[in-house]
Amino acid sequence: MNYALLADLVLMLHLGVVVFVVLGLPAILIGNGRGWGWVNRLGWRTLHLCAIGVVALQAWLGRYCPLTYLEIWLRQQAGQTIYQTSFVQHWVEWLIYYQAPLWVFALLYTAYGLLVAWAWWRYPPRRRRATR
Repeated sequence: MNYALLADLVLMLHLGVVVFVVLGLPAILIGNGRGWGWVNRLGWRTLHLCAIGVVALQAWLGRYCPLTYLEIWLRQQAGQTIYQTSFVQHWVEWLIYYQAPLWVFALLYTAYGLLVAWAWWRYPPRRRRATR
């Protein structure tokens, strides 16, 4: 089994989650100003709110994302160390991982989560209308 490739895939999935959480709020705010109906779909909004909620909760509990633990385990299985990274690992980790105490992230994630909750109130999600 190619553990290094699986680790890179997990890292890319992790990047996708980060992009979804971070860009979801601007998409909601901009989309409501421009009349984009999809930004208020109940399923999308629920997934976005839950995602930031889980991220903030994990930080307050002093836990890292399960995707981080999975990636680390896969890299260990591949025999990789910090000095033997792939191109994907190097650049994606540079983009999404920062060095700071976990409480700093807990505060940032909570503040962002509150903004997402405000957007939920300001621009309530709607169920998709049935089409004929």
